[in-house]
Amino acid sequence: MTYFNLFSNILITKGITRILITDLQRNFSELLPLELNDLLEELKLNSIENVFNKYDAESRNVLQEYLDFLLEKEYGFITQNDWDRDFLPLSYDYQDYNILSNLFMELNDINVLHRIESSIENMEIKHLVLYCSRDLSQDEIVEIDQIFENSTLQGIELFSPFHNMIDEAFIRTLDKKTTRIYSLVFYNCPKVTFKLKDIFRFTVNFTKQNLKISSCGKVNLEYFDTNLPKVLEAVNHNSCLHKKISIDSEGNIRNCPSMPQSFGNINTTTLEEALQHPDFKKYWNLTKDQIEVCKDCEFRYICTDCRAYTERSHTNEEGLDTSKPLKCGYNPYIGEWEEWSTNPLKQKAIQYYELENTI
Repeated sequence: MTYFNLFSNILITKGITRILITDLQRNFSELLPLELNDLLEELKLNSIENVFNKYDAESRNVLQEYLDFLLEKEYGFITQNDWDRDFLPLSYDYQDYNILSNLFMELNDINVLHRIESSIENMEIKHLVLYCSRDLSQDEIVEIDQIFENSTLQGIELFSPFHNMIDEAFIRTLDKKTTRIYSLVFYNCPKVTFKLKDIFRFTVNFTKQNLKISSCGKVNLEYFDTNLPKVLEAVNHNSCLHKKISIDSEGNIRNCPSMPQSFGNINTTTLEEALQHPDFKKYWNLTKDQIEVCKDCEFRYICTDCRAYTERSHTNEEGLDTSKPLKCGYNPYIGEWEEWSTNPLKQKAIQYYELENTI
């Protein structure tokens, strides 16, 4: 007898109409027919020969094609007899020993960074995302980086408006004078008139979009992530809000700048104090398996979530919003994408969030 075994790094996510096979080692996912999941379930318990014997010749040919495909893609392997099938499965537990992982901040005054520097150390925050609505000079960007020169902070991602002083020399200087910044995004950029010839330590992107805080929450294939830690976090926690904290443009501390509840102001409340509020972590463990529509979606473990902008259609017994993200246009029940902003069923929520002029 021969047996088919999935490699432990292969995650099968079953949706209503399809399955998603995710290779957690090679950071790759692909969609496959739902029938393949039925075959894999049978092969968990039975030999290949016993499974094939249940079907007629035509069906066996189809099963053989599926099996050849799985082997060709290196999603699994075949063993002889049953004695060596007791392989240790991959643990889907998620471990993050930092108190917080991310801080998102609307930056108006760089001096605020000096005030929260100690809190970033105390809370063991790994990633800092800064959104600025005004032009930042070269010296200001360097100062932002130097504030955390001796910090345990792993990286800084910066979103800033494009302006005429930004050229190749501007970027090259930042590359020499900064160490913590790993991503620069310049938005509202009409046209880049120069080409970056060098390879820099950080990534640099220019976009014509006028990025705003209300731009967050978009669900798109481009944003899906098969990175192992991200997938494991999504399996166990909320992929949007778990271990994240934010400070809006007025200094209010929130789960996300777009969420309504404030847990104090940075001028009078520390990040440590905000974290102790009984409501601060209420969405941390709301997984996609508990969110309407998302729970039936094959993309749910590689997808981002959004609790700031939802369809406002469902709440659970604890009063948490379990509605599908508003800015998602995917329908898992038919396996098709559509433009979310024109969906007539979403118009009431769009009006509630006053998003009419931003989409």
